[in-house]
Amino acid sequence: MKVVKFGGSSLSTGEQVKKVVDIVLSDPERKIVVVSAPGKRHPSDEKITDLLIACGKKILEHDSETEILNEVIQRYILIANELGLHESFTAEIRNSFLQVLQKDKSDSVMFLEALKASGEDTNAKLIANYFQLRGIEAHYINPKDAGLLVSNEPGNAQVLPESYHRLADLSSHSGILIFPGFFGYNEQGEILTFSRSGSDITGSILANGVGASVYENFTDVDAVYSVNPSIINQPKEIREVTYREMRELSYAGFSVFHEEALIPAYRAGIPVHVKNTNNPFAPGTRIVNEREQRNGPVVGIASDKGFCSIYVSKYLMNREVGFGRKLLQILESFGLSYEHSPSGIDDISIILRENQLNSEIEKQIINYIKEELHADEVKVEHGLALIMIVGEGMRQNVGTTARASKALAHAGINIEMINQGSSEVSMMFGVKEVNERKAVEALYQEFFVGVLV
Repeated sequence: MKVVKFGGSSLSTGEQVKKVVDIVLSDPERKIVVVSAPGKRHPSDEKITDLLIACGKKILEHDSETEILNEVIQRYILIANELGLHESFTAEIRNSFLQVLQKDKSDSVMFLEALKASGEDTNAKLIANYFQLRGIEAHYINPKDAGLLVSNEPGNAQVLPESYHRLADLSSHSGILIFPGFFGYNEQGEILTFSRSGSDITGSILANGVGASVYENFTDVDAVYSVNPSIINQPKEIREVTYREMRELSYAGFSVFHEEALIPAYRAGIPVHVKNTNNPFAPGTRIVNEREQRNGPVVGIASDKGFCSIYVSKYLMNREVGFGRKLLQILESFGLSYEHSPSGIDDISIILRENQLNSEIEKQIINYIKEELHADEVKVEHGLALIMIVGEGMRQNVGTTARASKALAHAGINIEMINQGSSEVSMMFGVKEVNERKAVEALYQEFFVGVLV
């Protein structure tokens, strides 16, 4: 049995939905279909989820939501009409959204959670209806009825362990099951959503629950690329990548998967296959537990901007018991989270997202560190980009750091910092934001040009 998930771009129009149904019907193993809300039809378009969020905020501000709500409803009705669905169903679409808007608004967060989730929920009902119109046995499955229980964390819900046992019953259902992504229910029966791109998480959870042979994730690209196509024209496609590699790449800026999405499938040892809805016969990318190490040490390069570093220097820091703990406690007292902490004998840098800081907080942190830790020097450096090179092969390969450093040096790029993860699957270079693109191009030239991936 296969669990297959389709993203918003794959479901943005009636024509796209027809492609999805044809893909599902082309393989009898595809039994459980997870769907997102309709995405953008063109670059200047808006995703349904974004429209619903805007609509909800207007309602909570006691402003008129009519225009946005009508736009949402008309998008669904247009898709329904393109698919030839009965007028009674288009009336049901309108009524379902109006029912959500009638929910209790005293808890604004929970109201928004229910409204956000209605995009996926309505789309799942629509797609199930179209399967049935084509004479295929298909059933809409409500996450609550299926037993998808999640934690009480709005916008960042986590699946509860008991869900997997309950979801296993789905494998005994007849027909094709259409399951809305992005949300589950807490033990009180309230809707909670996963983080954005949460439909990927839903698909991974279901694959784990039913013990799928593979989790297919259909999107709008032929494969996962070795580097961002907006930086490198026609980069090499990755045919096979491990979970560890994919998680590192997702964390570092790859947009194919949310970094949490793969965890349930990984824990169950279920391979993930990324494919293109618009080109379903392309080989795509397989994400697996283990793969053959070939074609060099690096499988992908990712980058992300918007970082800063807090540099702290103190003579004989390495002999001072508890220095690192005290430093991190200071950051914690300001509600700050950090990303990396490369260190030396007498100094340490804490890398964090700079949107967590403002000038006042920055000044307080510097003073606090100097006073509490008696540091010799404390400074904050803004405008950093992190470049991550990722590959299981780096563990067995000598000289990867030297090759990367040499490539950056030849490109005239100063390395602000280097940090290698303890897993040895990734290596991070900090550079100035203005050099991000140039750095990625230099590393791609070094590790991928002339290499088959």
